[in-house]
Amino acid sequence: MNDAKRAAIFERLREANPAPTTELEHMTPFELLVAVVLSAQSTDKGVNKATAKLFPAANTPAAIAKLGVDGLTPYIASLGLFRNKAKAVVGLSEILMREHGGEVPRDRARLEALPGVGRKTANVILNTAFGEPVIAVDTHIFRVANRTGLAPGKDVVEVERKLDKTTPDAFKLNAHHWLILHGRYTCIARAPKCADCVILDLCEFRQKNLPNPKPVATTVRKIVPAPMSPTPRSKGRQPMAKTARAGAKRGRGR
Repeated sequence: MNDAKRAAIFERLREANPAPTTELEHMTPFELLVAVVLSAQSTDKGVNKATAKLFPAANTPAAIAKLGVDGLTPYIASLGLFRNKAKAVVGLSEILMREHGGEVPRDRARLEALPGVGRKTANVILNTAFGEPVIAVDTHIFRVANRTGLAPGKDVVEVERKLDKTTPDAFKLNAHHWLILHGRYTCIARAPKCADCVILDLCEFRQKNLPNPKPVATTVRKIVPAPMSPTPRSKGRQPMAKTARAGAKRGRGR
């Protein structure tokens, strides 16, 4: 894929969604950090339901640390792996209090040193909370990058590096959100909605999921042969069968 096509893809995505953002509900970098950690193997909708109850009760490192694992667990019990997530959220809260004055660090290495925080989560925080032009690659972005030909790679790190290298600077800040939303709602895993895709003609995916064209209706006229009229008999002549019977009768009479 050349640079012109990449730019055109992001132009289309920007035109369709000029101000994209995460669907995780949050008000502060810490709330975003907690929500992203909770989102592992869970939907954003499920996380938002959990944090809608959690954040009014505890939305700072000090408050979460005070809850402890047992106190946090009931708020997030609806999420997958909630016990491990509770340990991670309490653990990172304690580290933020102890080492960072209760603030979320604006540094990749320090973020990745927190429990439950990997490269993807760190990139989300740097991009969404602090406005850094980095691209966090999750399963949706990995799929979109490979399908479209935008940045094919064998793993998320390779895809991230290619996206960072080839995405025009004008689009880097929001590229993460455009690609993840595109993968979540249009370029879905099992049956991509290619017919609704704004970059259909730019996408290099060969097996596009498009409806088969409707066959042109044609009217087939059935030709039925007309019934044959009986052949008129010649005057003075009888059908062969009757003539034969008549001859047989004359022979018996002799």
